[in-house]
Amino acid sequence: MPRRPAAGAGGGPDPAAGDAAGRLHFHGRRKGRKLRPGQQKLMQAVLPRLRVELPPAGASLDLATLKGEAPSPDRELWLEVGFGSGEHLAWQAANHPEVTIIGCEVFENGIARALGYAVEQKLGNLRLFPDDARKLMDRLPDGALSRVFILFPDPWPKARHAERRFVGRANLDRLARLMRPGAELRMASDDPGQIRWMLGETIDHPAFAWLAAGPKDWRQRPADWPQTRYEAKALREGRKPAYFRFRRR
Repeated sequence: MPRRPAAGAGGGPDPAAGDAAGRLHFHGRRKGRKLRPGQQKLMQAVLPRLRVELPPAGASLDLATLKGEAPSPDRELWLEVGFGSGEHLAWQAANHPEVTIIGCEVFENGIARALGYAVEQKLGNLRLFPDDARKLMDRLPDGALSRVFILFPDPWPKARHAERRFVGRANLDRLARLMRPGAELRMASDDPGQIRWMLGETIDHPAFAWLAAGPKDWRQRPADWPQTRYEAKALREGRKPAYFRFRRR
């Protein structure tokens, strides 16, 4: 998985609402190396089928249409913000066919990789939103989500860029509206500054309760939380990730 500053991967959006006209600002790269012919075909032929299209201005997404089936109050909707190369997203979709999962990512190369997983594994419960995750979040109805993943977002380590970190009050407010009571928020980082930041911001938010009972709960990745290539690289280079689980109060 590319290093987050290169991928943009959900870590780039400024958590602020935007400018005076309501426009959202995005900080991050959308394209990398040129796509291979096979990846270009995936973007042209498969992405339109899996892509989440936003409804007209002022309207919320219809969950029944989004899930691609008859309305069912029991079918859960999950969201991954910044899925990088998509290996975690694909694993969750493959291991939870009873759930519909949306992945948000702006980096073209990562989107192409995720499409490859979707085709190879025949993931009919996977949807993609190839744009700023906040645009999608603002169009989902209240209480739509049962689980949210924010894994290894861009740490924006410079002090003057700290407010660009995705995990902040504005986006946590968004998630508080979207997550049903009891829903789970999972986050991870290998950057010490980011770890302190995301933990502090989320603990301070009244909508979320930290589920850790002891150190092993944030030092060890749960069994149903697959390792990504980026995480494996971080471990090889001596960086120790932290894994956080929060419950929507």
